[in-house]
Amino acid sequence: MVVDMTSLDLIACCKPLAADALTDEEASATAALFKALADPARVKIVNLLATSDEPVCACEFIPALGLSQATVSHHLRKLTEAGLLEREPRGKWAYFSLDREAAAELAGLVDLPEVVR
Repeated sequence: MVVDMTSLDLIACCKPLAADALTDEEASATAALFKALADPARVKIVNLLATSDEPVCACEFIPALGLSQATVSHHLRKLTEAGLLEREPRGKWAYFSLDREAAAELAGLVDLPEVVR
């Protein structure tokens, strides 16, 4: 099953990994969300936003990540399409912030019960 990240809010389709059972659609949406995070640069972007009190200009990620503007834009687009980031245009620049509701949902996805052996 292919999940089109541009046509649905992945966060809304995800269920916690500890749920009783996942449908094929829920499992695919959850995998697509983890795929959106499966890059060190994207994890750094989320980390920078999670520790910032204010939205961050796209231009600030370039030196922070040591990547080109085009590569940073690609990563920001993937995270925004996954529903993790909010994008606010301001003149010629875009400012990004972590979608707090999505962050809470993401935290809930990996809230696993303690494994007893």
